[in-house]
Amino acid sequence: MLKHVVFLKFKDGVGEDEIVGLEKSLAALPPVIPEILSFEFGRDVVRSERSCDLALVSSFKDLKSMQRYQRHPAHQVVSKKVNALCKSVLAVDFVTK
Repeated sequence: MLKHVVFLKFKDGVGEDEIVGLEKSLAALPPVIPEILSFEFGRDVVRSERSCDLALVSSFKDLKSMQRYQRHPAHQVVSKKVNALCKSVLAVDFVTK
């Protein structure tokens, strides 16, 4: 199984409505992308200097499944929103047993 972990840091001035809109877009992905085995995201509650604003953890059968997810048109729409709202996007992808 492949775990896909993404950390988002919003640009200054990004408002609550924009964040809620992104969360709704993220929540809409699992029903339309069959490669997604699990999908969780949430906002940071600690808010320290080293914290990011939102994290996403998803699971896929393998790397090829994740790559299909990334090419899916619904993911592409969300990816554009993320790029518009974020000053930093970090990811770690690792295999679990």
